[in-house]
Amino acid sequence: MRRQRSFILSGVVAVVVGITTWIALPASAAAATATLRTVSDWGSGWQAEVTIKNTGADAMSSWKVEVDLPDGGAIGSYWDADLVTAGSHRTFTNRGWNGSVAVGSTVTFGFVGSGGKPANCKLNGAPCSGAGEATPTTAPTVAPTTKAPTTTAPTVAPTTKAPTTAPTTKPADVPPAGSTLPVAVRNETGRGDNVFLYVLGTNLTTGKLGYVNAAGAFTAWTGGGPVPAPAPDVAIAGPADGATTTLKLPKNLSGRLYMSFGQKLDFRLTTDGLVQPAPWAGGDPNRDILFDWSEFTLNDSGLWLNSSQVDMFAVPHVVSVTGGDGRTAKTGEVKAGGRQRVIDAVKASPDFARSVVTRGDGTVLRVLAPGKAADAGLMSPTYLDSYITSAWNAYAGKNLTVVPFTDRPDTRFLGRTTGNVMNFTDSAGRTVASFTKPSTANVWGCDGALGAPNDLVVGPIARTLCAALTRTTLGRLDTQPSGTAADFYQGNPANLYAKVIHDNMVDGKAYAFAFDDVQNQESLVHSGDPRTAGITLSQF
Repeated sequence: MRRQRSFILSGVVAVVVGITTWIALPASAAAATATLRTVSDWGSGWQAEVTIKNTGADAMSSWKVEVDLPDGGAIGSYWDADLVTAGSHRTFTNRGWNGSVAVGSTVTFGFVGSGGKPANCKLNGAPCSGAGEATPTTAPTVAPTTKAPTTTAPTVAPTTKAPTTAPTTKPADVPPAGSTLPVAVRNETGRGDNVFLYVLGTNLTTGKLGYVNAAGAFTAWTGGGPVPAPAPDVAIAGPADGATTTLKLPKNLSGRLYMSFGQKLDFRLTTDGLVQPAPWAGGDPNRDILFDWSEFTLNDSGLWLNSSQVDMFAVPHVVSVTGGDGRTAKTGEVKAGGRQRVIDAVKASPDFARSVVTRGDGTVLRVLAPGKAADAGLMSPTYLDSYITSAWNAYAGKNLTVVPFTDRPDTRFLGRTTGNVMNFTDSAGRTVASFTKPSTANVWGCDGALGAPNDLVVGPIARTLCAALTRTTLGRLDTQPSGTAADFYQGNPANLYAKVIHDNMVDGKAYAFAFDDVQNQESLVHSGDPRTAGITLSQF
């Protein structure tokens, strides 16, 4: 989400660039209505659509729609929204790219289900109709002409595959599986600052937001109001230099593990959730604190743990997991002196230099990702425009072939540009997706014109396009995804931020943008049978 001053942890798991979804805090309460209607019904299932209209006086920066399903009702797939399930209750929240709704504007999302249809629609806690009762669904007026989507979007596990090249160590003795997972946080920074740790996230069983103490007990947040109020101090004392602090993660939790140096982080509670640090935003109380985070999901399918540079590069750290077979996978290790080399390379670029943020005492706190730097006015918001136009126009006279699934090479889509629109056809020649030429901001965030619904067509094409544009291979390589790391970031202008971070990783892996998992370039480890995990704060 762009151009916002603060961020909230949503009770939804998202997985592309990260494991959790982060939505912007509304500047003020905005009146709105939502219309829930049945688009089609073919007996064994139905497709529904919700249209949200901002009828208030202020712009909306996020939304939440809740419905109840009768016994036997189920939702199998959905798009343009995230979903949390709690018994018969379903809660939809905006994706990162469609939370902003201007006054008088609308936004739409949809889903496919079976059995009884949803009822008791609420928008941001109030009846969808804006009156005293929920908006009913409407009966279909026409029979469906095409088969409705049948894919089921995951609601808790990441959609990305675990890295296939993460280094592993030889088998070792491992503890038995338990109700909590030990996570050893080791401090090898060489710094004398006090370290503070925070484990924050969403309970995937209840959908509630909360925090975890060192022993692995989850507590849901309480309180909060329209004006953000200070959250309770839930910091866990972290390790001194050369020491280790072991935390425990409870199962069915998805969120972030924060680490701050020298000062505790400032978290705030609202009626919508927890305001997260956003140091790229003006007035954020955490601007002068050195901190970073890892993202995780722990559920019945195992542990996903990643370091993230999607928003910023600050505290280099290694993430690892040891499975029941005794083997350990790790990633995120920065080469010796790598943090300083990233800083020096970014400072040397006139276009990127201002994205290096330095505290008054000379400490380099972070290097902002280009999208965040542009939001903060620290680099040009049109930096990639010339490249995007060139790459887009390259397919006015030739095909772009997108093969989004490595395990299904015969599933491919052909793209051709007409004006500012790139249309994709399937093997039968049917137009299955259309994309308007994205802006620089759309590419930095992999959203807007490149928003990726959780389906098997539009979403995978959008992810592929964003990765190719970010890596400047679109227009040069006519089959996507393709190429190797040596082909990435060779265009002009290019994403220097992502390039130098990948260049300074021991295994070349990083989460330098949202869809860096395309072609397994992300710094993510996964185990279906995790026994221990680790985060090592690297020297800098």
